[in-house]
Amino acid sequence: MKLYERIPLPNGLEAEVYDLSRPIAVDTTKVEMVIKIRVALRPEYFAATDHFEQTRRIFGPEICYEYRTGQSFVANEEKEAVFGALLESFRKDALPYLSGEKFPGRFSLSKFMDIVKHPYKYPDSRQ
Repeated sequence: MKLYERIPLPNGLEAEVYDLSRPIAVDTTKVEMVIKIRVALRPEYFAATDHFEQTRRIFGPEICYEYRTGQSFVANEEKEAVFGALLESFRKDALPYLSGEKFPGRFSLSKFMDIVKHPYKYPDSRQ
């Protein structure tokens, strides 16, 4: 996984863009991009302290948002252009939401709600 770019966000977070592209055949490449945004868990994101504690116990002090996209069987000479188009699409479509002030809190709450709705995925959730 090769770090391609870091994008500082207005909400204080940072998006890390990774290039996971790899050759498929002599003349083609699978272009793959992964975006990771690390979010520190904070008590103020939760309605109750025990919700914060439970989420932190399961996920640790921070959670990671991950966005993956890609395209298979890209001609080698088009690899950079396709990767650039994927990144531009992400910047246009997803980055405005991920840059918002409410994103860290909403993402943190979504992790807590996943614990509540799917406790079987998190054996430590019953403590």
